[in-house]
Amino acid sequence: MDVSLSQPSVRVEVTTRRSVGLLERILRHWTDYLYIAPALGVMLLVIGYPVYYTVYLSFFDTPPSLALEDKTYVGVDNYLRILGSEAFREVTWNTAVWTVFSTFFAFVLGLGAALSLNRAFIGRGMLRGILLIPYVISGVAASYIWRWLYHSDFGVISAILIEFGITDHPLNLIDNTETVLPALIVVNVWKEFPFAMIMLLAGLQTVPDQLHRAAQVDGAGPWHRFWHITFPHLRGVTVVTTLLLLVANLNSFIIPWIMTGGGPVGASDIWITAIYQLAFERTRFGLASAYSVILFVVMMSLGYFYVRALSRGSKEAAE
Repeated sequence: MDVSLSQPSVRVEVTTRRSVGLLERILRHWTDYLYIAPALGVMLLVIGYPVYYTVYLSFFDTPPSLALEDKTYVGVDNYLRILGSEAFREVTWNTAVWTVFSTFFAFVLGLGAALSLNRAFIGRGMLRGILLIPYVISGVAASYIWRWLYHSDFGVISAILIEFGITDHPLNLIDNTETVLPALIVVNVWKEFPFAMIMLLAGLQTVPDQLHRAAQVDGAGPWHRFWHITFPHLRGVTVVTTLLLLVANLNSFIIPWIMTGGGPVGASDIWITAIYQLAFERTRFGLASAYSVILFVVMMSLGYFYVRALSRGSKEAAE
């Protein structure tokens, strides 16, 4: 006797979820936005209007007399003059050197400090407080302190080097076109590395300790444990910290302006100091506005990657 076994066919329907756009989400929950409408109005007033007027003013040639009603429409001429000038290329190079090296060394020092402070030892709390001092101290005060430390005649740095016989003459660090930018980068790294330390120390708290113990039992050395266990867990916070440092360094104004004013001979001029000089020393608000728009585009590009990094981290946490 033949027995035929027939299995019922099971139809599996796979439904793809359509991604909901931002505008659709706003329309669907429009009543929720009524609660933040006052805050949005204030942001449009104090942020939106200045951005709009800066973009608007960048298409005009403003007179040195500050009579903005006498401004002349020049179209994109301000942008062409800036992008085609030799001074812009020099300032852009200074800005790139300042931003890249400040970000890199601040991150490396912050990572080293975070790895050291992640271990328990006597006096760890006190050392954490000491390392936070550069970050919490006023930028203006720090700039004046380092300005005196770098002073060629009365500076502590030159005095110590002469005392130990490393050099036989005072060092002229911030008045020398060859050494001024590296000297300012040292100050900026000293000021910023505690921020990277805090961010990375928080990220180290999320690394499972049992993974390190298991890898140590398997014979993995400190470098392999760091590269294959610690660093992958720090990938998200590394991206966020790096982007925040890049944005902060592109906006740095206090240290280069107070210590050197962009000098000597423009050797320490970066975008933000060049914009300040155009606007408030040469009273060329049209050119300064065009310069600001260029910087704004660069900052918005970094902001886009920052938001993407945060969104990716939120999705990974949700999964």
